[in-house]
Amino acid sequence: MKRSILILIVMLTACIGGILGAIFTLKFLDVTTASYSSIEQRQQSVQTAYGRDTAYNISEGMNFLSVAQKVTPGVVHIRTSYGPGDFSVNPLEFYMDSPARSSGSGVIISDDGYIVTNNHVVEDASNIEVVMNNNQRFYAKLIGADPTTDLALLKIRAQHLPFLKYGDSDKITPGEWVLAVGNPFDLNSTVTAGIVSAKARNIGILRDRNNLQVEAFIQTDAAVNPGNSGGALVNLRGELIGINSAIATSSGSYQGYSFAIPVSLAKKVMDDLLEFGQVQRGLLGIQITDVNASIAEDLHLNVNQGVLVNRVNTGSAAEQSGLSSGDVIVGIDGHAVNSVSELQEWVARNRPGKEIRVAYLREGGRREVKARLRNNEGNETVTKKEVKYDLSGVQIEDIPYKELASLQLEGGVRVISVATDKWKDTGIKKGFVIAYIDKVPVDNVEDLNRILEFKRGGILIEGFYPGGQKGTYGVDW
Repeated sequence: MKRSILILIVMLTACIGGILGAIFTLKFLDVTTASYSSIEQRQQSVQTAYGRDTAYNISEGMNFLSVAQKVTPGVVHIRTSYGPGDFSVNPLEFYMDSPARSSGSGVIISDDGYIVTNNHVVEDASNIEVVMNNNQRFYAKLIGADPTTDLALLKIRAQHLPFLKYGDSDKITPGEWVLAVGNPFDLNSTVTAGIVSAKARNIGILRDRNNLQVEAFIQTDAAVNPGNSGGALVNLRGELIGINSAIATSSGSYQGYSFAIPVSLAKKVMDDLLEFGQVQRGLLGIQITDVNASIAEDLHLNVNQGVLVNRVNTGSAAEQSGLSSGDVIVGIDGHAVNSVSELQEWVARNRPGKEIRVAYLREGGRREVKARLRNNEGNETVTKKEVKYDLSGVQIEDIPYKELASLQLEGGVRVISVATDKWKDTGIKKGFVIAYIDKVPVDNVEDLNRILEFKRGGILIEGFYPGGQKGTYGVDW
């Protein structure tokens, strides 16, 4: 009896084990041929197991999709050539001595074609070409450049362009997410992400013979490489907060940190270049150094941060306001100043003649004075470049809009006399309307002055005579 019960138990155990094994095999092991013919259909049928697309599971503060899509069309690829250029007077020069070429990035800041970039991207270029995100191309004119901030303003003839709205770089803080957009290694419309690592960084890369360079960079860990220069640094609202300019590297490529010019400084420089063709720098007229623990100890200061005034220049804004050597500047217009780079940035945002408030420490007490800034010449006036109507022997004049319309031109200048052999030898005659210089449209006499200021060597002049006859001339400029 006991033996039969034992046999029964063994048989039941075997049956249960077989059933469990079969269930395990069917559930976890693929031992049958697929019952579907499309992998995509299979993926869709089991998509609920993985949830929605991961792009939509990211928290709002980490979702860069909409920002990238918004800002990418407003960042352009800038291609430059040097030497004889594409439009040399002697076409053989192009083959005998091919021009050097370089590239960088730029940011559209107005719907009618103004573009900000780095000075080092376009410096000494004979021709500047702008390539849009949609591959549309334009030849650009250089409106003005400022080596002291490494910024330049370009203009293309276009309308209704996507542009990046100015943000407020003063309000960004370390740890905040940002995107860098540009064209590294000719890889168009590249977007990288990172955080703001620090503000008001001085890395010693700019040089100026008058020691007026301004370095107050936004430091980030967004990947930036050669070709990103002049591109956009934006916040997660898609607002422009900086112009990417430099990287900290020993290899020439990205190694962890990049640096951007804050837009609060850049927009002032752009307005100066637009209105005057050159930057209007307001200066205090002092020689300064950072306060650190060692200096504070030596001078018995009760602060370890600020800007020590080493010398006050005679006749300067600082002297007129009562500042003197030994003072420690700690604020400008209500903003704390802890370093030379911060002081330079806040002062550089103002033109000559502007009055600013300077907070400083003297003999242990905090004081404040008002200082009316002066320019490098020691006066409070702003200066605009003279518009010349005689350009090395050819006299020119502006043209009424009606006459331009009859020639189907948006801009141009008229030749009213030709005096020198350099111009006479080209064959250009009185009455000729100059419409293009090296394929760049000419708006008026002031515009032509700006274009020619940055030209060297041969230039190509295109335009029309009153009867509509087209003319093309080469001039050794």
